[in-house]
Formats: sequence, C-alpha cells, structure tokens
Amino acid sequence: MYEKIKEKAYEANMMLYKLGIAPFTWGNASECDRENRVFAIKPSGVEYEELTPDMMVIVDFDGNKVEGECNPSSDTATHAVLYRNFPDIGGVVHSHSVNAVAFAQAGSAIPALGTTHADFCFGDVPCARELTSAEVNGEYEKSTGDVIVAHFRDKGIDENAVPAVLVRSHGPFTWGKSAKDAAKNAGTLEIVAEMALKTLRINSSVEDIPAYLLEKHYMRKHGKNAYYGQGK
Repeated sequence: MYEKIKEKAYEANMMLYKLGIAPFTWGNASECDRENRVFAIKPSGVEYEELTPDMMVIVDFDGNKVEGECNPSSDTATHAVLYRNFPDIGGVVHSHSVNAVAFAQAGSAIPALGTTHADFCFGDVPCARELTSAEVNGEYEKSTGDVIVAHFRDKGIDENAVPAVLVRSHGPFTWGKSAKDAAKNAGTLEIVAEMALKTLRINSSVEDIPAYLLEKHYMRKHGKNAYYGQGK
C-alpha cells in the first residue's frame, strides 16, 4: 500500500544525487502520506547507486518504523517533527550542499539579494540556532526539528512562503508539497546560496532586494493570482 510514496521518495533522493548536493551517502529525502500519517525515507548509509524504490523505509509521524528491511535515515526524527508541525508539506529534504552549508557554518541567513532568490523564497533563508550540548547528547535529531519549528514560530515565518532553513553548524533542510518539490527547493537553495556568496564577495555592503521587487517576483510565481508558467 506504500508503493507510490516509496517511488516518489526514491526519485527525490536520486534527484539530490544527480544535482550533486548529496554526495556519497549524505542527504536524504522523504515523501509523506498524510492520510495514513506515514512517510517513506531513504535508508541510512546506503550508496545512491545501490538504491531502489523497495529499499525506502516507511516510518510513522512519531518516527517509528512501519515497514522496510533497512534502518531509516539517521535524520528520520527531524523529518517526523517537520511533518507533525508543518501541516501543508508533503516532502522533506536534508542535504549537504556546499554553499548552503557555508552559510550554516557561519551562522548566517542567506540574504534575499535578487529576483532569483525572490522567485524561490519570500525573504531571507533563516539560520536557526546551534543546538545545545544537552540537545545534541539527548534526542539530537528530534531536537533539530524542534529548533527549526521554534525558530519559524518565534520569528513569525510562514513555512509555506519560506521553504528552507539552515541549522547553524549543521546544514540546510527544505520542504515542499512533495518530495520532488522539496528536492527542487534544495537545488534552488544551493544556487541562491552560491549567488549570495559571490555577490557578497563583490560588494560586502550590498543591500537586500527592495521589498516591492521581492513581493512582485514571489507573488507572480506563488501568489493567489500567479501568472508564471502555463497554468493548470
């Protein structure tokens, strides 16, 4: 009964690998089934070349394995927290893309400097705080999800308009309506992170994109009256 979400999770994981943002066995993508409150996620530590759809592991929203011969990703508990708290998302990705990780290691948000960023995200990509020693030595992956959710709630950030976050000293997480959308967002995040780094090297005092231009580009693609593309 879980073949469809296994296939979608597999395809999203392979997209990460093909995009070059999840080398070796790094990174993971999941696809959820909200009706049954489960999600399919990459097995832990398996090379991408060896993956098959049948190897995806089914986990419930509490992080318990429901089906599968392999151990699920070590980041499973983070995915579970995000699914429980962000009710509109259908896919989650964690990657180790170089430029996005650079911002995370610096403890810096990725500033919205131009229209490429605005087409993707309504404002800066935030950087959540570093986890404490107690959090790391306790339920580390669950705490990672808790820190992400708390940051969005405390700052009043809409997770549907800002589909990405950095966790300080760790790296990026993205989400979307599906695992494929989350993987596309992970790829886009890496592009805008690289653009931001290069822009800041050229002009370290550059200002963010004007609010009216940010809103125009975001809304024409994602707003109620969006007109980008061919429609549905």
